[in-house]
Amino acid sequence: MQRVSISQLLRKPTWGRHVCPPSSSRSLHVCVVGSGPAGFYTTEKILKYHNGAKIDIVDRLPTPFGLVRSGVAPDHPETKIVTNQFSRVASNERCSFFGNVSLGRDISLSEIREIYDIVVLAYGAESDRILNVPGENLLGIHSAREFVWWYNGHPDCNNMSPDLENTDTAVILGQGNVALDVARILLRPTSELETTDIADHALEALYKSSIRKVCLVGRRGPVQAACTAKELREILGTKDLSIHIKECDLSSSSADEEELKNSRIQRRVYELFSKASASRHPHSISGQKELHFVFFRRPDRFLPSLYNSKVRGVSIEKTSLAEDVGSGKRYAVGTGQFEDLDAGLVLKSIGYKSVSVPGLTFDEQRGVVPNLKGRVLKNNSSHPILEDGLYVAGWLKRGPTGIIATNLYCAEETVGSILEDLEKGAVRPNRHGRPGLVQALEGRGIQYVTLSGWERIDLREKAEGNLRNRPRTKITDWAELLRVANG
Repeated sequence: MQRVSISQLLRKPTWGRHVCPPSSSRSLHVCVVGSGPAGFYTTEKILKYHNGAKIDIVDRLPTPFGLVRSGVAPDHPETKIVTNQFSRVASNERCSFFGNVSLGRDISLSEIREIYDIVVLAYGAESDRILNVPGENLLGIHSAREFVWWYNGHPDCNNMSPDLENTDTAVILGQGNVALDVARILLRPTSELETTDIADHALEALYKSSIRKVCLVGRRGPVQAACTAKELREILGTKDLSIHIKECDLSSSSADEEELKNSRIQRRVYELFSKASASRHPHSISGQKELHFVFFRRPDRFLPSLYNSKVRGVSIEKTSLAEDVGSGKRYAVGTGQFEDLDAGLVLKSIGYKSVSVPGLTFDEQRGVVPNLKGRVLKNNSSHPILEDGLYVAGWLKRGPTGIIATNLYCAEETVGSILEDLEKGAVRPNRHGRPGLVQALEGRGIQYVTLSGWERIDLREKAEGNLRNRPRTKITDWAELLRVANG
């Protein structure tokens, strides 16, 4: 381990977009854990800037692409086009894919570090933040991540069965882009989802769905809403959907005006809310579905059914905004006024959370690995100790924020740190790399999936989808994915 000063790590990089970084033909064995956008962007940059790098991408799933496959809404096919770029990276002769390999279960972090010169952890966020309010474990309450994985065919959520038939109302806690995605899938005409890659089980459940009303609940107001204008504009334009926004929630204070003045993005979002409120009909047309934006409310407790352990609603507390003296940021505080929202389905869209593996320093509160510009830290003191050859990228590095392209800039920073460390001799390549991984996995009987295995899955899904005028029909069962991958 090397001890280094903060000023050394934060100095201006020796390379950038306009300065060619050092390149070498000397062999460098790299393992990237995670095959989502952060993993692939990192791999692409290393391949570009180091001619001797051989990179193995390891993923827990049998399929690559992470959030692009399992997180992007099925009715957003344009966002998934980035997989074409990732596929070209994966097919590079200096790159290999090892799917169905779980770090911490099939192979330890310490073993991976012994096998490779450089290890980059980019496995994202596979858990959820919790509210810690009474009744959170009632049946009918799910995280938005689980629901998204369910309708996107993630094998972990293959057996999830959200009850869409025995309630006409769903409450979604949160007003970010994921919350809007979930609401749109629940409210969009099912006929418009037939030609997407949505999972078959989800499409069938949505056909039978009785949900006609969705409430999006946010702790703060429309000025502070976490969604983007693009996502908001899309859901506001959903066919045969009645939008409900209370006019009193749109009244802005001087502090609100200051926020809007300083943020073009928030200003556009607020203008969309205002326009939607002004143009809506005073009464819903019979048969129309309804979307209610509920501002200045936070969950206080979940209400159980009188007959079983299912949720029947949410008790919410009215909030107001207070200003933090130190940061100037405004946050929601309770007012002591409560009301109930009836709902048989509740989805918590309050944030994803990364998880740690044995041997990795982890900040449980922030859900990230402590790092400086992607270099993993052993501690957080004024004289931090670096973990030699260990780096981090993506949500595990910065938290679950940003769009897919954000991972590109994040990866550039991490790869810049790797190249700088190589240049100054902080990392000395001398390990075995790929042969060592293969030996370890095969010695334990791990049925890993190679790139050709994924291509067999891809071919099968596209062929099945073509028969039904869909881009693909996803295989959602883990055992079936492995069976197809192994021919």
